[in-house]
Amino acid sequence: MKISINAVAALLLLSVCTTVQAGMKIVDMAGRSVNLPDRIEKVIGDSPPATFMAYAIDPKLVAGINSPIGRSAAQFLDPGFFKLPVTGGWLGQGRITNPEVLLQIRPDLVLMRLMKKSAAYEEVERDLKQFNIPVVYIKIDSIEDYPAAFLFLGTLFKREKRAGALAGYARETLQERGKIRDLIPQEHRVSVYYAEGADGLSTECDSSIHSQIIELSWGENVHKCEDYGNKGMQRVSLEQVALYDPKVIISADKAFIEKMSENPGWQTVSAVRKGAIFKIPSEPLNWLDRPPSFMRLLGLKWLMHTLYPSEYRVDMVAETRRFFELFLNVSIDEATAQSLLSQG
Repeated sequence: MKISINAVAALLLLSVCTTVQAGMKIVDMAGRSVNLPDRIEKVIGDSPPATFMAYAIDPKLVAGINSPIGRSAAQFLDPGFFKLPVTGGWLGQGRITNPEVLLQIRPDLVLMRLMKKSAAYEEVERDLKQFNIPVVYIKIDSIEDYPAAFLFLGTLFKREKRAGALAGYARETLQERGKIRDLIPQEHRVSVYYAEGADGLSTECDSSIHSQIIELSWGENVHKCEDYGNKGMQRVSLEQVALYDPKVIISADKAFIEKMSENPGWQTVSAVRKGAIFKIPSEPLNWLDRPPSFMRLLGLKWLMHTLYPSEYRVDMVAETRRFFELFLNVSIDEATAQSLLSQG
């Protein structure tokens, strides 16, 4: 966490003004013992995935957002969420953390996504520790981690009943995934190309967190490689995509999808010729990726149904309404759910 001279002064003031009352001790999902206030009221996430996990438990706990939220999401999120200060993030999140905003908020803790430990993590921990801001790690890279993560947060925030309901949905989703595994032999799994960027020629390795849902949905990501930096968006050529010849293309970029038909090169790809191109639903957050949030639980159901409608029979309109009611505390009608599914 690189900070300026003025920022150091601000944080020194923060350390004077903020005293952590060690009312309870917990063991976080990294196995660390952490002293916390008995009552947690202000939480900051190190990144959108962590921030939105806290949001799912209770929107009022979130004291800052990592980056501005698009206004198109307003109808699905708590109105107060759009009034929160922008804190930025840590560890290459794109926006450097603003110490002055931390001074303004005085958070009870920073919720940090547990990834591969590095010197950068240790630096963040040291910086926050000297200003009496505890760090709590949660493991949420895979949606298979979600049941345990929700239960952990329920205990941490003393919202056990709410967390139990969310964990139950996550377990149910994973169980449904397991039930259709034997119905989809390896040789019959659908090949998928994940098109990113305005030209559709950025994509994700099959090992990347950003493409994880493809494999979890029993699809086969055509781009086989190791994503060591976890940043993704690897460039490929149209010729390479044609060689991959995926049966399905998914993309979050509506403009790209609309322009594909104008490019003769894309017509060499089976998915394009057959019209098997699907817009990833994206409200209030992308259902599959960027950020890889709890919306991936609904996204997993959407993609399983998209790839294997006969094997995974689900009413996605009804399921979308149910998910929004449970996770976002928003009631949407059938028309809205259908619009979310058809327009992304």
